[in-house]
Amino acid sequence: MVSPLKFAVEAVCPWSGARAGRLLTPHGPIETPVFMPVGTQSTIKALCWDQVEATGTQIVLANSYHLYLRPGHKLIERAGGLHKFTSWVKPILTDSGGFQVFSLHELRKINDKGVAFKDHISGQEHFIGPAESMEIQNALGPDIIMAFDECVKNPATKAEARQAMERTHRWLADCVKNHQRGHDQALFGIVQGSIYEELRQESVTAVTSFDLPGYAIGGVAVGEERALIEKTVLLTAPMLPADRPRYLMGVGTPWDIAFAIRCGVDMFDCVLPTRLARHGAAFTAEGRVSLRNARFSEDWQPLEPGCPCYTCTHHSRGYLHHLVRMKEMTGATLLSIHNIHYLHQQAAACRKAILEGRFQEHFRSLETPATS
Repeated sequence: MVSPLKFAVEAVCPWSGARAGRLLTPHGPIETPVFMPVGTQSTIKALCWDQVEATGTQIVLANSYHLYLRPGHKLIERAGGLHKFTSWVKPILTDSGGFQVFSLHELRKINDKGVAFKDHISGQEHFIGPAESMEIQNALGPDIIMAFDECVKNPATKAEARQAMERTHRWLADCVKNHQRGHDQALFGIVQGSIYEELRQESVTAVTSFDLPGYAIGGVAVGEERALIEKTVLLTAPMLPADRPRYLMGVGTPWDIAFAIRCGVDMFDCVLPTRLARHGAAFTAEGRVSLRNARFSEDWQPLEPGCPCYTCTHHSRGYLHHLVRMKEMTGATLLSIHNIHYLHQQAAACRKAILEGRFQEHFRSLETPATS
C-alpha cells in the first residue's frame, strides 16, 4: 500500500539492534527514538501548547474513546480535525479506544463485532467495533491511527490471551477494510499475545501479513512483573519489520524507555510524566523523587542540576516543594514540563549514542530499573 509516512533507519547498534531513524508525516518530521506525551482529552494536562512544544515534543497522542464521548468526533471533524481544533501543528497519533473500553470491566460486554459499553460518566450506552473505531479516528484526522484491538490484563490464561489475540487479528482485517483515509492517515496494527512467547510470535506473523505503515506492541505493562515486560519486548520488537516504525504502547519510565530502545523500539507513550507531576513527583538522575518531602523545603538547587528545561532554569526545589504542598496548579505545570522534557532528553541521548556508535556504553551507564 502507498503510505502517508516515510521512515528511514539512519543507524543501528550492532550490539543491541537499537535504532535511530527519521519518520516523515503529513505534519512534519519526527526523529526517533521518540517519546509521545499523552493528551487524553486533546490537551496535555496542566500545559498550554507552547509549553508542550518547548519541552521538545515532536508528536502527541490523543484518546479517541474520550474524544468520541466528549465533545464528539463529528464536532471535531466540523472544526477541521484535531490539528485545527487544538492549534497543535505537529504530528498527532490517536489510539483506537480499545484499551479504555476494555478497562471499564463492569460497564462493557465484548463480542466478535466489538464492545458495547456504558459511558463511565453519564451511563449512556455505546458500541465501538473496528468499523466505528476507524470512523472516529478518520474524523479526528491525526497522522497515525491505531487498529481496534482487545487487550487482556495480566494475569491472563493462555486461552484468554489467545481468544483476545485472534479477535484482534480479525478486527485488524476489518480496520484495514474500513479505513477511509489511507492517503493521509497511517494505520498501525497491534501485536497481542500477553506474556506467551508462542502467541507473540503467532501474532507478529498475523499482524505483519498486512502491509501497514507501522506496527505496535500492545498488552505490555498491564499487570505483569518488570522481568516479564522486558522479556516480552525483547522477544517481540526484533520480529517486527525493520523498515517500519515500531511502537511500544503505554510504557514511560526512564528505564522502560531505555530498555525498549535497546530492543529496537522507535516510539513510546505514557501518561506517567504528567500523572506523577500532578502528585508532586519528578524524574531525576537520583531516581523518582517526591517534592512533598520536607527535605526539599529549603533546597535552593534546581530540580535537576544542569537540566535546560524551563522549570530547572527558573525555579528551585524549595519553591516546587511549596507549590506542591499548597496544591497550587503551577506545581503540576512546572513538574509536567520537567518530566516530559526529561523523557525527551532520555530518548534524544539514546539517539545520539546510536548515531555515534556508543550505545552499548551509554546503555550500561543508565540508571537501574530500581531507581527509575
